[in-house]
Amino acid sequence: MKILVVVDSINIEDSSGSKANVALIHNLVEAGFEVLVYHYTLINIQLEGVNCIAIPEIKYSPLYFLSRFQRVFQRNFKINPAPFLEKLFGFSFTFFNDTNSIVKSLKKSTFQPDLVLTLSKGASFRPHYAVLKVPKFHNAWMAYVHDPYPFHYYPQPYVWVESGYEFKDAFFVQVSEKARFSAFPSQLLMEWMGSHFPNFIKTGMIIPHQNAKYEVENNEFPSYFDKSKFNLLHAGNLLAQRSPAGLIEGFKLFLQQNSQARIDAKLFVLGNAFDHTKMLEEYQKNNPEIYIHNGNLAFDLVYNLQKNVSVNIILEAKSEISPFLPAKFPHCVEANKLILSLAPYHSETRRLLGNDYLYWSEVDDIEKIATLIGKTYQLWKQNPDNMLLNRRDLEDYLSTDYLKKVIVGLKIIS
Repeated sequence: MKILVVVDSINIEDSSGSKANVALIHNLVEAGFEVLVYHYTLINIQLEGVNCIAIPEIKYSPLYFLSRFQRVFQRNFKINPAPFLEKLFGFSFTFFNDTNSIVKSLKKSTFQPDLVLTLSKGASFRPHYAVLKVPKFHNAWMAYVHDPYPFHYYPQPYVWVESGYEFKDAFFVQVSEKARFSAFPSQLLMEWMGSHFPNFIKTGMIIPHQNAKYEVENNEFPSYFDKSKFNLLHAGNLLAQRSPAGLIEGFKLFLQQNSQARIDAKLFVLGNAFDHTKMLEEYQKNNPEIYIHNGNLAFDLVYNLQKNVSVNIILEAKSEISPFLPAKFPHCVEANKLILSLAPYHSETRRLLGNDYLYWSEVDDIEKIATLIGKTYQLWKQNPDNMLLNRRDLEDYLSTDYLKKVIVGLKIIS
C-alpha cells in the first residue's frame, strides 16, 4: 500500500504533537507500507529511512506580503490585528499562505497513493485545510484529529471561543464530510468529536499515539539527577488548566508522613509552565526535594529520564472528562515504570490503564496523591524492580502490529 502523509512538522523538538506524528510515520514504514511524507517544517530536516519532501513556503504572493505587514504592524504599534482579521476571514493571512503552499506542492506530486493521511499539531490543521482543496485525494483521505477542534469544543475547564469560530466550524464540517476515513488517538475523543460532527462516528477509527523505536544519542544524566534515588517525574507542558499544585502538595504531604523519604525521594517537574511560574518559584525556593525546570528541554534528555526514574506522572486538567490521549503516554508505557495518573474519572488515560489500576487520582486530591506516592515509595524500598508497569496489552495496543492491522483493515490495498 502507498501512503502519502501530509504533516505540519517533523521536528520532534518543536512540540509533543510533532513527536507523536514522527512516531506514527516511523511505524507506518516499519509496518512495510510505502510512505512518502510532505512536510511543512520550513527547515531542512529528514527522517532516517523515510522519503520526505519539504514543502517550500510561497514567498511571492499578496498573502505572504500581507502576513509580513501584519507582523511589522503588530511589532511597531503593539496592536494585534489578528482577532479582527480572523473575525472577518476565519483564519490569518499566514494560515492562508501556508495552506496555499501545501496545496501547490501536492498538486505537483506524481505519487499515486492508496491512502492520504493528514497530520497536524496544536490548533493549526493546515494539512487538512489543504487537502480539502485537492478533491482527487478525498476518496483516499484519512483525516487524523489529534485534539478537539475548533477550540470552543474543548471540554471544561478549557474555555475559549476563537475569533472567526464560525469559519473554523464550517471548515471542520467539510473535513468530516469529505474525508473518506477519520482517525483519532483515543476512543473518548472520537466519541467527543462525533457528538459535534456526527459523520466522524461513521468514518472514525482509533489509531493511538505510537510507541516507535528511538535511540538516545546522549544517555548521560544531568547533574541534578541521581538514578539511585526514588525519583518521580512529570515531563511536559503545563498549560494554565493543568495545575501541578495538587501533585506538589501531595508530594509535600508524603514527605511529612514519611520523614525518612526526605533523604532519598525527589520530584522533578520539567517543561514549559509559564502560567504557573510564580507558584513554581515559591515551591522550588522552599523545597529542596523538588526540582523544577520551567522551559524546554531536549527530547533525548527527557526520554532518557523517563526510562530511568521510579515513577512517571501524567497530569491532566481538573474536569469531568478528558478525551485526550497524552502524547507522552506511549513513552511512559515503553519506559515500563509505574505511571501515576492524575486525571478525571472519565479520561482516556484511565480507560486504557483500567478501572482496577491502583495508581490513579483526581489531580487535586492531595491526600490520595500522598497515599499513592507513599505506596510506590514502599515498593521501591522493598525492591526497585517492583516498580515495573509490565503492561504487554498496552505495548501491543501502541505497536506497529496494531497499526498495521488497522490500516490493512481499511481494505484499500491496490
